[in-house]
Amino acid sequence: MNADDSWYPSRYGAGDQAGALNEITAAGLVRAARLVRTGRVFDLAHVLDSAVPAFPGREFRQRLGAPEGGIGRNQVGWVVETVMAPSQIGTHMDGLNHLRIGDRSYNGFRLADITEKWGTNRLGIETLPQVVTRGLLLDIAAVRGVDRLGAGEVVTPEDAEKALARNGLAVEPGDAVLFHTGWGTQWGVDSAAYAAGEPGPGGALGAWLADHRVALCGCDTWSFGPVPPEDPDEPFVVPQILNAHHGVAVLENLRLASWPPLASPSSCSSCPTPSCGAPPGPGSPRWRLPS
Repeated sequence: MNADDSWYPSRYGAGDQAGALNEITAAGLVRAARLVRTGRVFDLAHVLDSAVPAFPGREFRQRLGAPEGGIGRNQVGWVVETVMAPSQIGTHMDGLNHLRIGDRSYNGFRLADITEKWGTNRLGIETLPQVVTRGLLLDIAAVRGVDRLGAGEVVTPEDAEKALARNGLAVEPGDAVLFHTGWGTQWGVDSAAYAAGEPGPGGALGAWLADHRVALCGCDTWSFGPVPPEDPDEPFVVPQILNAHHGVAVLENLRLASWPPLASPSSCSSCPTPSCGAPPGPGSPRWRLPS
C-alpha cells in the first residue's frame, strides 16, 4: 500500500470528523423518509449474550446485581446489570478512529495527538451524526447462486453491479449499501466457523464504493472484507482504506438472513450509542421497507 500522505486532508475539509456521512443531506433524509409506505421495520442487530462470536480476546459478560429497593408504601424495587465488554462486539458501527494507517487516522489525525486514557479526543463514535438515509441491500449470495459464500471469497464491483441491475437500481451519493453474503447464517449455529474467516468486498469494490460516495456500508460478517485477505501482507485493508482515506463508516455483524427479498430502495437508520471517544458504537440499525 502506498504510504504517502496524499489522502489527507479530507475532501470534507481539514478537521472534519463526520467523513462520508457528510454526503447525507437534509434533502436526502427527506427522500429516505418518503420511501416508507407501510411502516414494516426490520431490526438488523443480533442479540448479545455470552456466546456471541467474537474476535480473539474479546468477550461479552453481563451480570445481574442483587435485587434492590422494596422501599416506600408502594414497595418499589429494581434490578441493575453490569456489562463488561468492548463496544466492538455484536452488531456495531465503527467510528473513524477505529482503523488507521501507521500513526494517522481519518483526515490525518495523528494517534499520539488524539489518544487519552478514556478514549480519543477526536473521531470518537459520538462525533458521527445519527443516520437516516436511503439504503440498498445487495444480495451477493443470490447473484452467485449459493446460500453462502465461502471464507476468503472476494465480492467484486461486477457482483455489485449485477445485484443492482436485477432490480434496475443504482448507487447514489449518501446511500447506505449493505451486502448479504449468507455468512451470517452461521451466527449462533456455528460460532467458531463464523469467527474463523469471512467473505467480503475486495479492494476493487472498496474503491468502487468510495467513488460512488456512499455514506455507509456494511455486511453480514464480523469485519468488512475477505478473511483470509486478497494479499496476505495486507490484512483488513478494505475497511482500513474506507475508514482512513474516505471516512466511510462500516456496519459489522449485521443480521440479514431473515430479510425478505428487497427489490427497491428502503429507509436505513443507524443510531449507535454515543460513548465519548469510543472507536465503535453498538446499536441496532433498522431497515424500513417501502411496501
